[in-house]
Amino acid sequence: MNLTVFGIGYVGLVQAAVLAEVGHQVVCVDIDASKVERLNQGLVPIFEPGLESIVRENHAAGRIKFTTDAAAAVRHGEIQMIAVGTPPGEDGSADLKYVLTVAETIGREMDTAKIVVGKSTVPVGTCEKVKARIAETLKKRGREDLRFDVASNPEFLKEGSAVADCMKPDRIIVGTSSEDTEAVMRELYAPFNRNHEKMIVMDVRSAEFTKYAANCMLATKISFMNEMANLAEQLGADIEEVRKGIGSDPRIGYHFIYPGLGYGGSCFPKDVRALIKTAEGVKFDAKLLRAVEERNNDQKSVLFDKVHRYFKGDLTGKIFALWGLAFKPNTDDMREAPARVLMEALWSAGATVQAYDPEAMQECQAIYGLRDDLMLCGTKEAALRGADALLIATEWKNFRAPSFDALKAALTTPVIFDGRNLYDPKVVARHGIEYHSIGRLAA
Repeated sequence: MNLTVFGIGYVGLVQAAVLAEVGHQVVCVDIDASKVERLNQGLVPIFEPGLESIVRENHAAGRIKFTTDAAAAVRHGEIQMIAVGTPPGEDGSADLKYVLTVAETIGREMDTAKIVVGKSTVPVGTCEKVKARIAETLKKRGREDLRFDVASNPEFLKEGSAVADCMKPDRIIVGTSSEDTEAVMRELYAPFNRNHEKMIVMDVRSAEFTKYAANCMLATKISFMNEMANLAEQLGADIEEVRKGIGSDPRIGYHFIYPGLGYGGSCFPKDVRALIKTAEGVKFDAKLLRAVEERNNDQKSVLFDKVHRYFKGDLTGKIFALWGLAFKPNTDDMREAPARVLMEALWSAGATVQAYDPEAMQECQAIYGLRDDLMLCGTKEAALRGADALLIATEWKNFRAPSFDALKAALTTPVIFDGRNLYDPKVVARHGIEYHSIGRLAA
């Protein structure tokens, strides 16, 4: 099938590449000429396991193309997929200006029937706005004869495993009331739906809401577990034992019940805030969602508070090794990452940070530039040298089995503040290192 994807950010690029991989002819359009040029040269602007090879191979085969020519892109695709950003406005609501601009572009350039698919995460009712904008633009052209439909098809990608999530989706949500549109969407996703039925078809508004409800549910699980971890510390319980105990209940499960420093990234924080604003718009008090957000904001300061207490409130001149900058492993994304809150608090207290992350070093440099109180180190071992303590903010696999003897020898003070509960407190204690984690009993 011929498919056009508007927006070659995280969602658009991954989805376009995977659709090209199974044989569809995909044209990706973006207003960022430099990004388009880099992609045409085989340079992928984000780190995501498996993505670069898929993009390069399908670009070389001619199944995926990148352009700034919106008119040509609209002509190409029977399906027009909107995957542009919906950044939060000042009040936390989703900004739809890019989505509606694309809708206007489609209405201006289309000359045959189209199916417009909303892939961006958008508030309930957005597809109706997209439909109205296209219809308005067609009317101005005197082309009300051109047929089109607007469907919702939210993404459920996890950064760090987005390619796998696209290739083997848990479910494919399609919001449409049109049998014709449903048939086309089933054809589009047939290669991913061979083993058993994964497509769930519903009305448009329910599909839009499903995306927000899913992310807010996962965010709620994270905030709940973080609250339990903080309470466990006060009660003398070990949250890791509690996690095993409750996770064994199939009604709860083990997913998203790992305590830590809170959620970050481009989805959960933005989507929780956006749904709160949506609720306010219909005079509904989203008490639980507001509590989820408040707990998450507070949780990002937990590790700093532990460090501050340990050093009796005096961090001036102290040097801290920081392992992990990205908000989660297998990505270079630092948007709303707990590491940012931690670093900025340390700097405000007069401390210096020696940081290492396997993928997010360049992103950190882009965000913070050159600073006297930030040293980006080439290895995790280099970050330890001369540091007063080790702080862990991201659970990368290569942090899980360090040489504790070498770690102790490199640190000025043998102490670890672990925001991801990577280690067994008894093992760390045997090596003569003091260990502070989240919601766990000291050895």
